[in-house]
Formats: sequence, structure tokens, C-alpha cells
Amino acid sequence: MRHAIALARRAEREGEVPVGAVLVKDDVVIGEGWNRPIATHDPTAHAEIVALRAAGAASRNYRLSDTTLYVTLEPCMMCVGAIVHARIARVVYGASDPKAGAAGCVIDLFKVEHFNHRVQVEGGALAVECGEMLTAFFRARRQSPRPDGAEPL
Repeated sequence: MRHAIALARRAEREGEVPVGAVLVKDDVVIGEGWNRPIATHDPTAHAEIVALRAAGAASRNYRLSDTTLYVTLEPCMMCVGAIVHARIARVVYGASDPKAGAAGCVIDLFKVEHFNHRVQVEGGALAVECGEMLTAFFRARRQSPRPDGAEPL
């Protein structure tokens, strides 16, 4: 999770919402990512998706079985869908997301019985640190205009 936090800090330095993700298999990082939707003009470039894409390319397989995804913020519904399709075994997240969390905060898509894959989910890992990073980021954003002229967050 510490590595995911470092990646979230990188996102923050790049002007993105500070979320980082690391995908691990057999204690080896096989994919990592940080939020990049603003820089890439891609609404799907969430940290989790970026990490899954990197891991898929590195392993030359879209199925990422027997892996653990560490992410600093509770995944949204798009990311939960990608996690299920990739066959991730376990997700460990930091801060809960009361606005878009799809691992239990708003809705728990991991518990949908119709899906053909089950994911073990653990929330609250370094939650205070992850949450404080996001709170500070949004507080600063509300106090200063966006340098790129984009819509406020």
C-alpha cells in the first residue's frame, strides 16, 4: 500500500486526483498506475485501470488470476467491472469513497451473485493516510483556480 500511496502522490504532482494502484503476484509488482484521466483525456484512466493494463501487457494475458490489487481509494463501478473481468483474486483499498465507492460505500458490486468470479475485498488499509491525502488535495483545489482552465473538481 505504501507503493500505491507513492503513486498517488505522483498523480497529485501531475494535477490529477491522488489515487495510486499496484498489482502484485507472488510478492512481485506486475503492474502499477496512478490517476491519469486529465493528462490522457481518457475518462477510463483511473489508477486501477492503468495498473491492470500495465499488468496485462507485461504478462501478455488479460486474465490476471492469483493477484492482489492495492489501491488508495475504494474502486468505482467501472473499476470493479474491470477487476472482475480480469479475475483479480483480492483487492485491498485504503480510503472509502462515499460518493462513488462500489465496494460497499455506495454499492457493493463485488457481492453481485450473477458474476462468474468472486473477489476478496479488504478496506481500510492505511485509510487515514489515504483519506487525508485526498481531503488535502480537494481542499487545495477549492481554494485555487485550475491552471489549465478545465472545470473545477
